[in-house]
Amino acid sequence: MRAMVRLLGLALLAALALQLYFVARIAMMAVLDPESTAFQRSEAYLITKNTGALKWRQQWVPYAGLSDNLKRAVIASEDASFIVHEGVDMAALEKAWEKNANAEQRAAQSASRAAAKSSALNVKPPKIIGGSTITQQLAKNLFLSGERTLLRKGQELVLSLLLEALLSKQRILEIYLNNVEWGEGVFGAEAAAQHYFRKPASKLSAYEAARLAVMLPRPKYFETRPQSGYLASRASTISARMGGVELP
Repeated sequence: MRAMVRLLGLALLAALALQLYFVARIAMMAVLDPESTAFQRSEAYLITKNTGALKWRQQWVPYAGLSDNLKRAVIASEDASFIVHEGVDMAALEKAWEKNANAEQRAAQSASRAAAKSSALNVKPPKIIGGSTITQQLAKNLFLSGERTLLRKGQELVLSLLLEALLSKQRILEIYLNNVEWGEGVFGAEAAAQHYFRKPASKLSAYEAARLAVMLPRPKYFETRPQSGYLASRASTISARMGGVELP
């Protein structure tokens, strides 16, 4: 019994030490730009493993040097309540959970009908919709692995609250835009602007910024489909919303 209590105590101390480590890392980001993120390092490993060479494009640009069009487009597309929430948008999470539950129910019904008909057709798995804020996405990219577990999601929520407590909204958006993935080996707004439009991130038009924002959930997919009708249509929708977006 004592051994179990001792192990539990050590586990709690280790968890506390990890959180203090995260606090220190995030506090440093108030004045120091992160050199890389956990997600970037993982991607660098995969790219090198698959191709034998590291393809990496990234150039840090201060907040003032990033196009306001891009800031507005990303907020409009990814996190409309970015300015007002404290790291987590519960309304967005509830909406995502509801949509995912409905999608899973439809998928189960389709599978049941296919089984009843002895159908050989494959039933597509339900599309999982996320409700993550920009802060949550940054927390995940900075520190966490890509696995989907309750423990990892819980850590993501804690990190999101720490980011909001220790950094300004402007700094959170600056770090996010300079590190988010926009294609294979393409990280950050400057690299994306140069890669897709051959211009600096400060010169992006409203429509160009909207196209980049729409790519964010699936950047590698859209990188290979530049003529996607969905991409063009969704970009038009986002560009129309940008005028009502408040910037930090």
